[in-house]
Amino acid sequence: MNKYFSDFLKTLLPYRPGEQPKDKSYIKLNTNESPYPPSEKVLSAIREAVNGDLRLYPDLKASRLKESISRFYSVNTENVFVSNGSDEALAYAFQAFFKKSQPLQMPDITYSFYPSYCKLFSIDYRTFPLTDTFEIDIEQVPDNGGGVIIANPNAPTGICMGLDRIEGILKKNTESLVLIDEAYIDFGGETAVPLIDKYPNLLVVQTVSKSRALAGLRVGLAIGNEELINALEDVKDSFNAYPLDTLAIAGASAAFDDREDFETNTQKVIATREHVANELTKLNFYVVPSSANFLMAQHKEIPAKDLYLRLKENGILIRYFDSPRIDNFVRISIGTDEDMNTLVDSLRKILNC
Repeated sequence: MNKYFSDFLKTLLPYRPGEQPKDKSYIKLNTNESPYPPSEKVLSAIREAVNGDLRLYPDLKASRLKESISRFYSVNTENVFVSNGSDEALAYAFQAFFKKSQPLQMPDITYSFYPSYCKLFSIDYRTFPLTDTFEIDIEQVPDNGGGVIIANPNAPTGICMGLDRIEGILKKNTESLVLIDEAYIDFGGETAVPLIDKYPNLLVVQTVSKSRALAGLRVGLAIGNEELINALEDVKDSFNAYPLDTLAIAGASAAFDDREDFETNTQKVIATREHVANELTKLNFYVVPSSANFLMAQHKEIPAKDLYLRLKENGILIRYFDSPRIDNFVRISIGTDEDMNTLVDSLRKILNC
């Protein structure tokens, strides 16, 4: 069949998400999903939207959702772009801002979708090294290349930069776009959204999949100055004018409006994360300081791949990255307290502790 494939497809190396096997029931700690259900207000809004109007196309502008986001972040609706998951917002940004003669710059350890998009959209890119403790050294970030993309908190490390360091990168790159991908920002970081008025080259991308427990709804967003948002809209409308369906708009809007549920669940995840980090340390793990809803950890004696396979045998899925510099680390999503207690108990048995 591959005689029908283009030369481009034959060389494509797609992004590989965390595995989701169906052979038995697993405790899933490998895809950074929320351990808690969406707010009841979200579910009610979705149920209310299930009516005869589903015969109609959704709101082209997703106005209700943009208004909810603008209220939450105290920005204008003209500063907000919405998409089918944050990966789609990233895809449009890559096409709108990073297809240049100069290469896109990114850390050498980062979200593995970025290189996949570069390949897909024929974008040249370069990496700059993180420090030995997986932090960004601003001096290593190039000046005014074809753009900079940084996940903050970083994936898969969980390490977060402060706004002062983000401003340092923005000041070095005034002639190119700086994209800050904040998929995990609500679990301990400070959003860069307040900087958009000061830096016209800043674009902030977020998702409702993690902190708002809506991975199944597929909603993402970008916040930046109006000119950047209009550029994203132009790319979107050239590809798919209706990326968000009516139910997604209703549910995501309610999620941004329900601040109490959002804050309660993020604080629960943070508390569990800190508890588990302490337990792993007692089991002779080195745990990377995390501001995300996951932990990256390395046992001081047992290889990471062995731990990953042993836990999978015990019905627990975590993430193992066979990648340079992190191939002896595992990444563990934060689940419920019950899930995490099961994980720690399983590790004790594997390690004979």
